[in-house]
This record gives sequence, structure tokens and C-alpha cells, in this order.
Amino acid sequence: MPRASILVVDDEPNILREVKNALRLEGYDADVAGNGALALERLGARAYDLVLLDVQLPDVHGLEVLKRMRAQGSETPVVMMSGHGTVETAVAALRLGARDFLEKPFSTTEKLLLTIANTLELTQLKQQVQDLEQKLGTSSALLGDSAAMRELKERVRLAASASAPVLVTGERGTGKELVARAIHDGSKRARSPMEKLNCAAVPHELIESELFGHEAGAFTGAVKARRGKFERAHGSTLFLDEVGDMPAQMQAKLLRVLQEGEVERVGGAQTLRVDVRIVAATNRDLAADVSAGRFRADLYDRLHVVPLQLPPLRARREDVPALVAAFLPSACKANDRTPKSLTPAALSLLTRHPFPGNVRELKNLIERLVILTPGDVVDEGDVRAVLPALASGPGAGNGGRDGYYTPGVPLRDLLEAAERDLVLRALEHHKGNATHASKDLGLERSHFYKKMRALGIKRPGALEPDPDDDDAEP
Repeated sequence: MPRASILVVDDEPNILREVKNALRLEGYDADVAGNGALALERLGARAYDLVLLDVQLPDVHGLEVLKRMRAQGSETPVVMMSGHGTVETAVAALRLGARDFLEKPFSTTEKLLLTIANTLELTQLKQQVQDLEQKLGTSSALLGDSAAMRELKERVRLAASASAPVLVTGERGTGKELVARAIHDGSKRARSPMEKLNCAAVPHELIESELFGHEAGAFTGAVKARRGKFERAHGSTLFLDEVGDMPAQMQAKLLRVLQEGEVERVGGAQTLRVDVRIVAATNRDLAADVSAGRFRADLYDRLHVVPLQLPPLRARREDVPALVAAFLPSACKANDRTPKSLTPAALSLLTRHPFPGNVRELKNLIERLVILTPGDVVDEGDVRAVLPALASGPGAGNGGRDGYYTPGVPLRDLLEAAERDLVLRALEHHKGNATHASKDLGLERSHFYKKMRALGIKRPGALEPDPDDDDAEP
């Protein structure tokens, strides 16, 4: 973490010098301003962690400086100082958002330093509470012990220990935001909250304001100044989700920030220094977008310093039981349902499903099962009833042309889903009679039974089929 930065505002040169020296001896990054106008200029030029602000200034009253700070959108904690303090002044300062009020001259330097330390700690704790509230109901744990997940966790650990930009790629629903949060939580910046912006969800005309902030009157509707994501993420991490959807004009401006570490608010003239680590994510093929001219090559190179490719769920099927075990209790609690469990056959069916929506689809499916299953045990039939590949026939939704096709899902998985669907439909048509169903599909009865076993299908109303038992048919 960078050193805490403090701006000392006072019109007495001796106090400025003494306080500045004391702060620097304590390891703080200290700046000074001898009047209110200079203080506001300094605050517009960079972000500070705390301001020590005198009440009596030669040009602008300290309370007016504080009022203008808040009107401009600054949330920087302020400790007021005064040699002629009154209860009324202290109350007015606290109402305007000051964190504390100190009388001058200071009885001891230790009291000043203790007040500063306590204020910074309180601010940090509030940020941590806000961060935890954001994470409520979301675990940053990367679940799974497959070879693919072990490799990913190790790469996340190595990436977290550095400060270079990270580009997280993978299919939809693979957990790109969880990886970004794991990188942040494992880094030296973890004590500050991670900021995030979904580049695809913000209108193009507003994305610059979201990233860099704006001054009052910068555009229609900008009634007051506002800090952007970069200012808020100073000393922390900024997660840019769906970065591949960022408009071309903003790509150039983002590149400038990454290269120079400076931002300018929309409608502002001041350049603000920021220390922000970027973690970007996309499900697009950015290399292909670069070749097609849709994404800047220089920005891609800047973001692609540490690439992390997330494996799809079908490439780590052995992790499905652990994910189900994590999702099931929380889904029951969130939907006011009694605890439920899955039969081995139901879990096996989930494990074999291709899940084109990956972990997000699995989580949604578990919640659907929790809501729609009346009993406390979810069986194979309950799962089969809600699995999309089994509930819809060939060509569903597209006139029969390519209903089983799902982009990114291997052919073997698609064929397995299609076979399962066809076998189930044949059994349903023949009311569970496997002999008639096998004949209808042109298969030997023993081959049909083997196919059922391989696909995890149990004949409705019957025990596990036995191809050697001639009495197995109803």
C-alpha cells in the first residue's frame, strides 16, 4: 500500500513546517497549503487520504473550504484545527462532515498524530465494511480441486503478489469477477475496496464520466462534481469487466491513464495522479478483435501483461460436486426452503451435463431445483426435468435446424446430450417399455440397456435395468 497522503492547510508558516516534519517522520506523505484557494487547487490536482484544515484562513474561511470540498464530491476525511475554537464552530464543522476538531496550539505532537492515526483507521474500517457489504452473498473462494483449478489458483496467487495489469479471459459464467476479487484480496492493496465497472453496461456517452469523474456543469445532469472509478480506486484495484466492449475513443483514453498514471475529470482542467492496478476481463477473443481493428493493439499489449484463461466447467467436471455442495445450502436459505440433498444419480447427471453457461448456469440450476422440488431429496427425475438439453427436443426454438448446437461446447458433449434426450423420449413414448423403445431406435435390447447405463438413465417405474433379465420388461 502507498503511504497515506495528508494535506496540511494553515496560514502560519511555523505550524506548517512543524506539522509537515512530524508527519514525514511518521512515514506520511505530507503536502502543505498556506490559504484556502491553494488548498482547493491542491485537492483538485491529486487525491489525499486526509486533510488537516485550519478554520481561520486569510482568504477563504475553513468551513467554506470544507463546504466546497463536499460540493465538489470530495469524500476525503477532514480534521479541523483552530486557535480560537468555539463549540458552535466545532458543531458546524462536524455537521459539514469533518471527522474531528483540534485546538491550537497542540498540547503535544502525540495528540495530533493519534488523532490522524485514528481518523485514517476509521476511514479504512468504513471502506472495509462497504466492501464486505458489496460482497454479501458472494464468495471469493475459487472452488474445486481439479488439475485445471489447481493450476489457476497458483497463477492467481502469483498474479496477486505483483502490480502488473491482469487480463482474465474465459467463457460466460466461468467466474471472471471472482478471479479478479481473489487477485485483489491476495494483494497488498486488499485493505482498500476493489472498484469495478462493467464496460458493456454503461452507455458510451457516460463511460468517461464513470471512469474519470466530472465537474459540476460538465454536461446536462451533472449538477455536482463526482469522483470517477480511478479516483476511488487510488491505492487499490479497478476491475474492468467486459473490457472488449469499451468504445474506441475510450480505449485511447484508458491507454493514456495506464501509461501515465494521470486522469482528468470531464469538464475539469486539473490533472490528478492516481495509483491504480487494473484487472480486466472479457469473454471475447481480444486478439481476433485486434486483428479485425475492433480493439487497439497497444491497449491489448498493455492489459495482456499477465493473462489468465479460465477453464470452462465441462473441462473440470470433477469440481461439480464441490460446487453443488457450496451452492445448495445457500440456495435453500435464500429461498426459505428446508435443507435439501441430491441423490448420487442426480449428482451424476449434473456432472455429465455440458453447462454452456458454466458455473453461473450451475448455480442458477441448483436454485431452480431448490425452488421446484417439493421434497427434501432431489432425485434424477427432478434434475432431468430442469436440464435445458433434456427438456427441449432437436431444433427447439430454431425450426429444427441446430437445436443442440451451443457455441463452445465440444461435439462429444452435444452428442451425449442428444442421445440422452432421444433415449428418454423413446422410453416416454413407449411408456417405459425398453424392448419397444430399443426396437423403435433400431438397437439391440442389450445395447439399448448399456446405452441407458452409460447415460445414467433409469427406466421410469423400474429398477436398474438388467440386459440379462428377460423378465425386466413390464
